[in-house]
Amino acid sequence: MIQAIRNAFKLPDLRRRILITLFILVVYRLAAHVPVPNVDPVALREVFAASQLLGLLDMFSGGAMSSFSVMAMGVYPYITASIVIQLLQPLIPGLEELAQEGEAGRNKINQYTYYLTIPLAALQAYTQSQLLQTQGVITNFGLSGATLLPTIATVFTLTAGTMFAIWLGELITEQGIGNGLSIIIFGGIVAQVPQQVGALLVGDVRGLIAFLIIMAITVAVIVIVQEGQRRIPVQYGKRVLAMRGSRLRVAGGQSTHIPLRVNAAGMIPLIFAQSFLMLPGLIASYLVAAKNQWVSSVANTIYRTFDGRSHIYYIMYFLMVVGFTYFYTDMVFQQQNLPENLKRQGGFIPGIRPGKRTADYLNGVMHRITLVGALFLAVVAVLPWIVDVLGIVANPGMMLITSSGLLIVVGVVLDTMKQLEAQLLMRHYEGFIK
Repeated sequence: MIQAIRNAFKLPDLRRRILITLFILVVYRLAAHVPVPNVDPVALREVFAASQLLGLLDMFSGGAMSSFSVMAMGVYPYITASIVIQLLQPLIPGLEELAQEGEAGRNKINQYTYYLTIPLAALQAYTQSQLLQTQGVITNFGLSGATLLPTIATVFTLTAGTMFAIWLGELITEQGIGNGLSIIIFGGIVAQVPQQVGALLVGDVRGLIAFLIIMAITVAVIVIVQEGQRRIPVQYGKRVLAMRGSRLRVAGGQSTHIPLRVNAAGMIPLIFAQSFLMLPGLIASYLVAAKNQWVSSVANTIYRTFDGRSHIYYIMYFLMVVGFTYFYTDMVFQQQNLPENLKRQGGFIPGIRPGKRTADYLNGVMHRITLVGALFLAVVAVLPWIVDVLGIVANPGMMLITSSGLLIVVGVVLDTMKQLEAQLLMRHYEGFIK
């Protein structure tokens, strides 16, 4: 691997891409330290110490949310917009047609995603700021009188920070190495590791060793499952093609396979589940200080249930991740329409009739292997709770990287390594993966 890195830096164009990626990450991390005005940092730390509701947003912003900088929302609004557009494609014929028009259609869909990101980012900026204002973190915030202009400035600043982060990610995709948005998230997650290591070294060395062992095992399992696939053999029938004159040519007759991934949904089910589970707590947080005693009591109960610490929360989290994994995998798999594409291209699965039999067979295989991927994602999602229940370590909240963050990190590293390997193999060098 070290030799492969040296080979990568020997190539001028590849070295330029790597350096551009590193430079953009530095720019993003510098921008993540620019604070939003009128924020009380002491009150902000107390809010994050008392609740884990904002943990997902903080992870996607690389810690910028916990300091409430101009990059506080990171690229999360864009991820939400992308998920919404994907869910709307089967429901809106126009979007479904665009998705099938190749690169031009994908570019148009990306443009719609950017348009949707702006109002989502503005709405999220306002709701988060309003929530922090009720906690005494932000001052001079509201929609009346002298607070209107500072409120508009705060919302515009946070929205502009999100669009700037998305632009940096697109620059990495175009001129650097790997998927830009994923690398932006990756850089933010990894940036928090040194601080966590220092805290564990000072307070709990044995806890650090335990976490390193747990992380090593988790990474190994993530790599195995992420790379795991079921290969369905496919045979293409021979066709006789007429050439000029009396010559005939036989085409086709080759054998290949369809790779069905064990975890075809990636991180999307975790994002869905956490977004749904965060909603009741966020709504309840507005009603905790209600004057009506009954409303305040119910809101307190809901808030404590969905604050990311209760057993009920993690049980629901586990079940929702499994459910969303099946939902999203089935939705994406149906959009691919593999049985029809095989039939159109003259391909068939040995022993299975084309058409409905092939569709039923592929759906059955996909549902069986998705069970492994769904359980894997669900266990990774609730890993801190499992560690806490089993009493393996004293403070599972001090994990170096959250289980969801670890899944992102490993996925981004694997994807980037494959892209670097492809670049090196094009130039006859050995890659990272032998």
